[in-house]
Amino acid sequence: MSTATTEKKPRLTTSAMIASIASEGQRVKSAPFGKALVEYAADRPEIVGLTADLAKYTDLHLFAQAYPDRFYQMGMAEQLLMGAAGGMAKEGLVPFATTYAVFGTRRAYDFIHQVIAEENLNVKICCALPGLTTGYGPSHQATEDLAMMRGIPGMTIVDPCDALDTEQAVPQIAAHKGPVYLRLLRGGVPLVLDEIEGYRFELGKAKMLREGADVLVISSGIMTMRALEVAADLAADKVGVAVLHCPTIKPLDEATIVEAVRYKHRMVVVAENHSVIGGLGESVASALLRHRVQPAGFQLAGLPDAFLDAGALPTLHDRYGISRTALAARIKTWLG
Repeated sequence: MSTATTEKKPRLTTSAMIASIASEGQRVKSAPFGKALVEYAADRPEIVGLTADLAKYTDLHLFAQAYPDRFYQMGMAEQLLMGAAGGMAKEGLVPFATTYAVFGTRRAYDFIHQVIAEENLNVKICCALPGLTTGYGPSHQATEDLAMMRGIPGMTIVDPCDALDTEQAVPQIAAHKGPVYLRLLRGGVPLVLDEIEGYRFELGKAKMLREGADVLVISSGIMTMRALEVAADLAADKVGVAVLHCPTIKPLDEATIVEAVRYKHRMVVVAENHSVIGGLGESVASALLRHRVQPAGFQLAGLPDAFLDAGALPTLHDRYGISRTALAARIKTWLG
């Protein structure tokens, strides 16, 4: 009789449905959005904070504690949240309105479109749980938020990678004139980009984080973190992976993207924590076609056009191809 045993993976509990996107042992920074907003607002009384019963879960509770007279709890009424934010902006205030991405986009879309965007009002919409960052099924998974918000004229869209991106984005979106949609990373947020020499978030700019001769990964949000991990893994297989980080989805830095692709003769993979419909991938494809730039292959490493399952986040990220191991396997397959 064989005495060999199979190593079992630890069983994931329901807490893994809302687990941090950080890997085990990864460096994190607590509440970068909330802390950055508190610091920026210290001598700017025009900054106000609003939320739809989710202050604790969007890190806006820190703002509420620091400036209780500038904090507004709107209750579970996202349409009212956006309408009130628009009204405050018309009076010269700079509202930061927070909720979950599914509620801020799907439930309040018409109010954002008509009340805020049509008048180009100075409202900053900061929405947690973007894409597949919760395991609670389609009701909470904002896998189409970028597609929806990209369709609104004049809407600036930011998808930060980590804590550094998030905290540096706050003062820049506050200073920007007009509506902004920020995919909010909250809680214990991974810290990655501080290891890239000279990196700083710049609104509207894409940044080349590393070079590689075989594949160019163009990414945003948490997928830039994954792309950097995969680039390190594939280097051991003598595969050179470049990573171009696009934290601003709209307006897209087409000039930097075109320069990174033209004449390089390498495969382009667009990695995003969003449906392959209407997000960064289609934006990049459109830009390359319009500029008549042809890469040596083009692939989308996004989420499928489907209602995704509920379950533990690590399991779902593997299932839908956006985990470290799954993304590496996809790129290897595409390279042949």
